[in-house]
Amino acid sequence: MGKYFGTDGVRGVANKTLTVEMALKIGKYIGSKFKDYGVGKILIGKDTRVSSNMFENALASGISAGGSDAYLLGVCSTPCVAYITKHEKFAVGVMISASHNPFTDNGIKLFNYEGQKMEETTLLEIEKYIDDLITVELAKEDKIGKIINYSQGNVLYESWLKQIVNSDFSNFKIALDLANGSATTSAVNVFTALKAKVKVIHSYPNGVNINLKCGSTHPESLQRLMREEKYDIGFAFDGDADRLICVNHLGEIVDGDQYMYVIGKYLKSHNKLEKNTVVTTVMSNLGLYKAFEQCGINTAKTKVGDKYVYESMVENGYVFGGEQSGHIIFKNFADTGDGLLSALYLLKVMQEEGKSLASLCEGMQIFPQLLVNVKVKDKKKIMNDKNILSLVDAVSKQLGDSGRILVRESGTEELVRVMVEAETDALCQKYVYQVVELIEKTTI
Repeated sequence: MGKYFGTDGVRGVANKTLTVEMALKIGKYIGSKFKDYGVGKILIGKDTRVSSNMFENALASGISAGGSDAYLLGVCSTPCVAYITKHEKFAVGVMISASHNPFTDNGIKLFNYEGQKMEETTLLEIEKYIDDLITVELAKEDKIGKIINYSQGNVLYESWLKQIVNSDFSNFKIALDLANGSATTSAVNVFTALKAKVKVIHSYPNGVNINLKCGSTHPESLQRLMREEKYDIGFAFDGDADRLICVNHLGEIVDGDQYMYVIGKYLKSHNKLEKNTVVTTVMSNLGLYKAFEQCGINTAKTKVGDKYVYESMVENGYVFGGEQSGHIIFKNFADTGDGLLSALYLLKVMQEEGKSLASLCEGMQIFPQLLVNVKVKDKKKIMNDKNILSLVDAVSKQLGDSGRILVRESGTEELVRVMVEAETDALCQKYVYQVVELIEKTTI
């Protein structure tokens, strides 16, 4: 991670830690650097935050000044940007979003021409340009780039999704929580085109209600709907629609770990699980590993971030994996997490197996888990504090094989995350708050 770019792009409070000037400079840099790649096309997508239009204008102006053409995709999902960048031969894809964060935040994510996260070397050069440590050549006269509407990109993305599953879902009644975010553009179109019966909530973005008590981080209203009415399954997306949390017909949450368990077993049974391995992160529940062990499925473990899940896949030839939070990657289809693709594939499995999601999840026991985010002044200092490290080590020894503790810094915020898994909720509470209290004392 650099000075501005974290594990998932630049992110911060709009007009405070993420400014229009930064967006303009990012646009100028990529517009200049990539103007000679192909025909110098750069794609821009955005979520529904009130500040997204502002950053879109700044980026597009910078790209044009740099000598490339800026194509405006409009409101779309992050995976849509990744897909269109790769398949329609754009030099760079840019997504304006802060994912699951509140509307006050925003972010800028960059994808290379293959639809993958931009290389670290390029990001570090952009940071130098933001800090005025290097210069770039701006375009003049007829070399200045154009700004072009490209809303048809969403249609291409939707067509691709429908081709992947190519199923008739007319026997399914589903509920969708669109988080007042990016999923409002394509989700209903895709599901109804495949003949599913759809009920939609949180589908009226107003610039400030994205992720507000809704979506994958707050699925409570979707759970209530599932309990009050009869639906086969519920899908909750996050702000930029690259992650998915499911709710079964009983109103119970099914997170990314349970999703990976269901799909991992399905892929193995159809000889599609390359190297018999599912890629997880260190945040995956202990119950997932025990369940996979019973099924004879191997796991590979990475740092938190779908970026690292994907890197493990590329390096080792794996094809499926993801995060507990709902970022799921099907490498045979896409290079990044895609909430809509994940939802469609799960429906396909339910249809083929003739089982409910609750039935498909049987065989995996979730260990109680508690995660607490602690605001700190200096996360690097906290992560290297000897007293904190000593306490974490002591807790780990006390938990033994019946649980675990994980303390890590956030890749996008000044937070330290403390997570404990144990046999009971009481043990989770006990050990988490022992560490949290020491962190809070240390950060004063």
